[in-house]
Amino acid sequence: MKRKDFLLAGLATLPTLALATPFSTYEKKKSNPAPFIVDAGKSRFGEVVMFKGINNNDLKISSQDTGGQLSVFEYTGIEKTGPTLHIHFYQDEIFTVTEGEFRFVVGQETHQLKAGQTIFLPRNIPHTWIQLSDKGRLIYFLQPAGKMEEFFSLMNSFKERPSQKQLDKIHEEHGMKTVGPPLTL
Repeated sequence: MKRKDFLLAGLATLPTLALATPFSTYEKKKSNPAPFIVDAGKSRFGEVVMFKGINNNDLKISSQDTGGQLSVFEYTGIEKTGPTLHIHFYQDEIFTVTEGEFRFVVGQETHQLKAGQTIFLPRNIPHTWIQLSDKGRLIYFLQPAGKMEEFFSLMNSFKERPSQKQLDKIHEEHGMKTVGPPLTL
């Protein structure tokens, strides 16, 4: 290879190298060095978090376990409900229905999922869901983890529903924004 061709080939790879995420970026936060098991109906650190005060929302794998890269939750619904229409600015979400049926709205699309189906919800797209069956169960992942664990703990601590102004501030502090009401049946 001629020197000129070699230099041009090297220069051609610079944009790719500039856009690549170095492995050292992923190594900044330490992950849990040991495997662990979280039992059915239990949360990773024993905290009981109830979604809207009724349905269990158990943390299974914490951001503390993954160096901030991932959080995993198990939602068990006994009431047909779901979250407000909202946007995550920094996290993608992946939901797998393990029991029951759910309706998901993602942007302009509506999908009805049954046990065994998985849906990917990209960041920055408004989304929500509602449980359609009498009982439902979801396993869902947030990647990167962000501040969702803290958000759920904070929301679970309120004895009364915060004002809309307080809710907007809480969502903003946790990398989200509410953009509409929850779905109804």
